[in-house]
Amino acid sequence: MILLRKKFIWFFAFFTFGLLAVMHAGTAQAASDEVRIQINDYLVTFPDAKPYIDGSNNLQVPLRLLIEQLGYQMEWSKNEQAIQVTLSSKQQKVVLQTGDRQVLVNGKTVTLESPPLLSQQTVYVPFRFVSETFGYQIQWDAVNKLAIIDADGLYHAPVWYAPKPKASILQSAYNYLGVPYVWGGSSPNGFDCSGYVGYIFQLSGVQLPRTSAEMYSSAGTRVMDIQEGDLVFFAEGRRTSHVGIYIGNDQFISATSYGGVTVASLNSGYWGSRYIGAKRL
Repeated sequence: MILLRKKFIWFFAFFTFGLLAVMHAGTAQAASDEVRIQINDYLVTFPDAKPYIDGSNNLQVPLRLLIEQLGYQMEWSKNEQAIQVTLSSKQQKVVLQTGDRQVLVNGKTVTLESPPLLSQQTVYVPFRFVSETFGYQIQWDAVNKLAIIDADGLYHAPVWYAPKPKASILQSAYNYLGVPYVWGGSSPNGFDCSGYVGYIFQLSGVQLPRTSAEMYSSAGTRVMDIQEGDLVFFAEGRRTSHVGIYIGNDQFISATSYGGVTVASLNSGYWGSRYIGAKRL
């Protein structure tokens, strides 16, 4: 897990590997895709409207519940097709309008990177609004898809961790040891590397893109601390050419052209020199 801590922390560093998943039709769909919000040491519950990643890779958060949890009062009025919102506390008064990047903070104009928006009768603000407008420190935990607001100015560790992959994933992976390699194969009659990985995860209800290159670019989140069940990727030159499933102890299982479904070491001369990274679904 890598936690980033600065005055204005944002999380574009992981977009190339993780958030493109929400924009790709073949992306894995699972409960772990949900984004969670933490304020200090407690997890915010969103009973209705949920935080989500939009098409521009911005984390959008329902405004009312977030603001109430931070101790602000909220008033709103409809202005033609837009909603005008006033947020107030003892120290600040913030006036914003959906669709407008210009926000008044104690009478001074602040320009947001993306505007508040109205979606399904709910006003959403980009998560960065919290730091840009109120000056709170924020953290992004890409592994757990958890956004943390340090409202008290102190560092806070995650209070929620994404569950580790079910044992059924690894058990299913082992069940097909020795199945022969077939180029383009995606069934127990024969697998290629991505066909094998896709088949194993499909057994647990997770849909993956068809090729190893597509999995690397658009499925899951890039991780450094590899865990059992993570996808591991390899490349020939600049081209992603192979994918497998990490099984622990620096080993992974995959469908290879020389041995069918087999176990190999990440540290071997062949695979170690071609390893390019891991993704977690």
